[in-house]
Amino acid sequence: MKISPAYFLVCFVITILFAGTPSHSDPTEGFTEVPLTEANFELQKPYDIPLEQRYSYVDGVRRFWVYADDKPHNIASMTQPRTEARIMGLDYSSGVWQFEGHGFVPNGTSGATIAQIKGGANNASTTIILRIYGGDMRYYSGNLIQTGLYDKWFRLNIIHDVDGGKVTVFLDGVQKFQVADRGPGDLYFKCGVYAAPANISYYMESRWRDIKIYKK
Repeated sequence: MKISPAYFLVCFVITILFAGTPSHSDPTEGFTEVPLTEANFELQKPYDIPLEQRYSYVDGVRRFWVYADDKPHNIASMTQPRTEARIMGLDYSSGVWQFEGHGFVPNGTSGATIAQIKGGANNASTTIILRIYGGDMRYYSGNLIQTGLYDKWFRLNIIHDVDGGKVTVFLDGVQKFQVADRGPGDLYFKCGVYAAPANISYYMESRWRDIKIYKK
């Protein structure tokens, strides 16, 4: 059977297209899910107002919001305002751990940390911070990780290889960023909204659903 040149051209184009398509893998493959209950979610909010004025949990969606002129989470703190959930009660000092959650950031929220790993060696305050500036996600206020995240749900996976000393960030199943960690320590995952030191919007909000923790 004679094969036309057009057939070879179509096959070539298809091969090029698929070769240039990012691979979507499941970052949780090989991990075991760690059971969580509401007791694992410790909530922080401005100390002078009731929780329900800065947090809601309806139909599986956790909504966190805060204002730039809110108080910190306790009266002795000099930190920026926040409404966050700390995922506690895990022996997260060695091995490989992973946070997974589907996040949503409404248009206008800027200068807000929406997810982080708290703690590190030598009293490091954080291992990684993921902030939203103008709809883009950045590592602290530096490296650009992803653009155009406003007003849509995205799947975030943060893998921390404590023994190997590295943190890897996936968005929608695609690896976007990797960085050395800041050593072992009293570590835990957090999500919500926490105002950056500068260049913040007056109103900040993030929403989260299907939050899971994995380990291996």
